[in-house]
Order: sequence, then C-alpha cells, then structure tokens
Amino acid sequence: MKTLTTAVAFAATFITPAFADEPFALTSSDVAEGQTLDNKFVLNGFGCEGGNTSPALAWSNAPEGTKSFVVTAYDPDAPTGSGWWHWVAFDISAKVTSLDQGAGSVDGAMPEGAIQSRTDFGATGFGGACPPPGEVHRYVFTVHALGLEKLGLDENASAALVGFMTGANSLGSATVTAVYTR
Repeated sequence: MKTLTTAVAFAATFITPAFADEPFALTSSDVAEGQTLDNKFVLNGFGCEGGNTSPALAWSNAPEGTKSFVVTAYDPDAPTGSGWWHWVAFDISAKVTSLDQGAGSVDGAMPEGAIQSRTDFGATGFGGACPPPGEVHRYVFTVHALGLEKLGLDENASAALVGFMTGANSLGSATVTAVYTR
C-alpha cells in the first residue's frame, strides 16, 4: 500500500501542475500566429482596399485577481519610430472572455462599458493593416489582464496613455502575432 501511495503522490506532483497552471492565452478563429492576415482585416484607405474589420479574439486562464481587460493591436514595424496603434480598447469587464469579429469596427458591438480610444489613425475603433508596399509588417494582437476595473480614461485617451496605465496595472498578457504585406 505504501508503494501505491508513493506512486500516486509522485504522479500527482508531475501531472497536477500541468492542468492547474494553464497559461493565460489568446486565440482567434480569424488570426493565426505567424500567418498572413485575411483581406477583411486590412484597412480600407491609405491605398489599401480591405474590409477594415476587427478579428474575433478569445482568451482564457486570466491571472487570479483580474478585474478588467485591455485589447490592443499594434504594428511594431511601422516606419514612424514608435510603431502604429491599430486598436485600443479598455475597461472590458473581467466577465468577458471574447470579442466577436467586427466588435471594434465602426458599427461593431463592444461589450457594455468597454471603451475604444484613439488609434494612430486619429479615430476610435479598429483600423486594419496597411503597410507601405513591399514591406512585411507584424500585427500584434494582445489582451492584457488588469487588477482594476476601470482605467479612469475616456475615448480621447492616446494609445500611449492607455499603454502606460495598462503597464502600471497589468497582471499578465497574451498575444497572437500575424503578418501582412501588399
């Protein structure tokens, strides 16, 4: 009996943590890690002709103590010296674990209480990919788990300010990075 008890305890040591400590994860039925964005997620403007639709995103295993989420889409390869913010949404309730395709678009339906602030396009809501011709750019979709319910900002907040407040209150983040070229 002692051998069986020892074997069970030994197995539990190696098996239980794998299930108990699942990492915070972001997934999408529309965007795959390292894959090219579909044209529906490309800007309709600046010389690009896409659908300008935000992708569906879903997250799981948020860190303990999560009280809200921030969702961003960022192009670190934009030729600006500081990248390009394509989407900034915050004050998303901790009860929310996904955003439907198009939620961040002009006529989209964000969850109640969520705020979309200014992107580098100068407007609120999602702005699709549109790199200079011939360049391959990365588009980093990130969900941040925060330890507070509200950032205390509004739709006029810059992406940099939202980023600062997010960093100061982050419990963790998860990303999916896609690429696009034209």
